[in-house]
Amino acid sequence: MRRIAFALLGSAALLSAFAATSAFGAEGVLPLATLPPPPIPADNPMTPEKVELGKKLFWDGRLSGNGSMGCVACHQPDLGWGTGGPISFGYPGTQHWRNSQTILNSAYYNKLFWEGSVTSLETQAPAAAGGAVAGNGDGSMMEVKLRFIPEYVTAFREVFGTDWPHIAQAWQAVAAFERTIVTDPAKVPFDRYLAGDQSALSDAAKRGMELYNGKAGCLSCHNGALASDERYYNLGVPAAPEFAQDPLYQITLRWELYQKGGPEDVYRSGADDLGLYHKTKRPQDKGKFRTASLRELRWSGPYMHNGIFETLGEVVDFYNAGGGSGNTALTPLGLSDNEKADLVAFLDALSMDEPLLMEAPDLPETATWAEFPK
Repeated sequence: MRRIAFALLGSAALLSAFAATSAFGAEGVLPLATLPPPPIPADNPMTPEKVELGKKLFWDGRLSGNGSMGCVACHQPDLGWGTGGPISFGYPGTQHWRNSQTILNSAYYNKLFWEGSVTSLETQAPAAAGGAVAGNGDGSMMEVKLRFIPEYVTAFREVFGTDWPHIAQAWQAVAAFERTIVTDPAKVPFDRYLAGDQSALSDAAKRGMELYNGKAGCLSCHNGALASDERYYNLGVPAAPEFAQDPLYQITLRWELYQKGGPEDVYRSGADDLGLYHKTKRPQDKGKFRTASLRELRWSGPYMHNGIFETLGEVVDFYNAGGGSGNTALTPLGLSDNEKADLVAFLDALSMDEPLLMEAPDLPETATWAEFPK
């Protein structure tokens, strides 16, 4: 791993900076690096035909309860593959309770959702499509919907070799498509700098890089090619104001606490998202959330698990102040205004020069029983 990381750096100056900040310290913290091709699971190999099928299914609202809440409803290309708002949409009649994370580079995570409740894109897709405040779709009903679409019947037969679409195969196709929604290093200033283009970063971004690896301490959690250690921390992020203002948010919050097995005293008094606690039920995990990648931040705001911060400047101010109330992970940084601006310039350089956009595919029609081939 160390040899690989050093080979990717491609800059003597940057090697020196990382060595000076103990990038390869006793805790095994890796420096930032260029993302390699995304890992492909052996049980879901990629083919162009599978990716194309997955793209259509990603856009297809029929993979939801009411036909309008397909994957793209909460992961829109022109909104950074999220929703562009603080809290994600809820299934009609409900309200979601967390920020919709971008699917950009989700192919690299081994823990998905803010509390790491699933470990693959193949299991993330059905969890979202079937979630009561997300897609609210029943797996068997969604499968029957697919079987009434002749074009999908043909495509599933060609891709998977089965006579009829199976819902698990649909999630495999969606996952294959999502593994193509990744950063192009040639379009990222930081990655071009690692490849040897000294002019790819502005002077401000270079100063910000030194702060990132040193005084600001960002590398301790946002490390490696993904710029995330995928661990969980309580930063004391302020509660979303919506929780206190809108009964529908309050209902969802309490319901999540209840249906995920929280004890009565917790769900009856719950006033904020408890993060990792929902998964572990350990009191010390309350308020902990998985470290988000810092790649593509320019296109994927607002930020944090509840979208509380609109700009990167607000995020840096929060960290500089040492986090919020109840924080167990941060201490004040003492950055000057100029240093904060330099750090924002570097964070911005971790994004592609332009957003990754994509046109919606044409979706096939559902057949009537009389039209459907027997």
